[in-house]
Amino acid sequence: MMFSYSFVPAPECQYDMEQGYGFAAATEGSKNEDLKDSWPGEYFSPAVPTLLMDVPNGNYTVTLEIGSADSSAVTTIREGLGRIRLLEVKTGPGQITTRTFAVHVEDGTLKLAFGGAAPAVQKVMASRVSTIPTLFLAGDSTMTDQASGQFPYTGWGQMIGLYLGEGIAIANHARSGRSARTFIQESRLLRIAKRLRKGDFLLIQFAHNDEKETEEGSGPFTTYQQYLKQYIDLARSAGAYPVLVAPMHRRFFAEDGAIRNTHGDYIEAMRQLAVREAVPFVDLASLSKTYFEELGEARSRQVFLWAEPGQYANLPEGAADNTHFSEAGAIEIARLAAIGIQQAEADKLAQHLISNIGGSLI
Repeated sequence: MMFSYSFVPAPECQYDMEQGYGFAAATEGSKNEDLKDSWPGEYFSPAVPTLLMDVPNGNYTVTLEIGSADSSAVTTIREGLGRIRLLEVKTGPGQITTRTFAVHVEDGTLKLAFGGAAPAVQKVMASRVSTIPTLFLAGDSTMTDQASGQFPYTGWGQMIGLYLGEGIAIANHARSGRSARTFIQESRLLRIAKRLRKGDFLLIQFAHNDEKETEEGSGPFTTYQQYLKQYIDLARSAGAYPVLVAPMHRRFFAEDGAIRNTHGDYIEAMRQLAVREAVPFVDLASLSKTYFEELGEARSRQVFLWAEPGQYANLPEGAADNTHFSEAGAIEIARLAAIGIQQAEADKLAQHLISNIGGSLI
């Protein structure tokens, strides 16, 4: 069944359940990542209203006419849990550009927010398209959709959409603090299994928390590989494509300026499993090591969440975090992941990447 919206998003149009769409503003950001109740407008500073559209669950193509009839505009578009899909689209006076991307809806509401230096959106069109594949993400806090009340903490899974074309939607199931084992034991992989379809993709990144596990017999070449294989087997049983992603490095420099490997043998264990199972291996570990070393110890802070006390309302005491990312940093890690997908010869997924990934913005 076809389901579509097409309308002019007038700011004065307040959400009404009877009409099924309109703008609304939350009173405050959510700090509960698991509730998945953040709205995209809450991730702008200052916050902006969110356009809510009541729709059946599924994948949608969203087409926007962006620009202003009488002034220049700079527009950033977020969807869902703060995911940036269009970043600083610049248009001149009278210039209207049309942009399209895909959105995955699993809670009955398609959510969009328009921000930037001078945002201008003239028209919104959304159509349900069942043939669009879904990119499912399974991982930890470095990949997750961080809650709006934690902003500017940002997972790279929130930013990967910047490097994907309009023919694939994103369902980010990554959660903070999870290992390959606990993700399964908490039925999070089961939740993906119930939604995974033929032609979908499953991106799998664990190790940050696996390396902390101390139960008897656990380790990179034993339980870690065994759990990862369950993800691979699940994807293949559904006719989907599994892709293993090695964890990016933390920001720990040795005296000689090289990044120290805090993941031990977990990177190599994933690499060997990828070879054995003939699964594409995205070497985000190697790519991040090279990138952080090129930036150097001081400049690489911009990738991670370093903040002075009072700099952000959600971080009154500041932060000096060498594991998790700022929004700009998450964009950079997502860019490296896209490059890694190309290098891994994950052809089925690589065909959904944009043609110009570009260089570092830091």
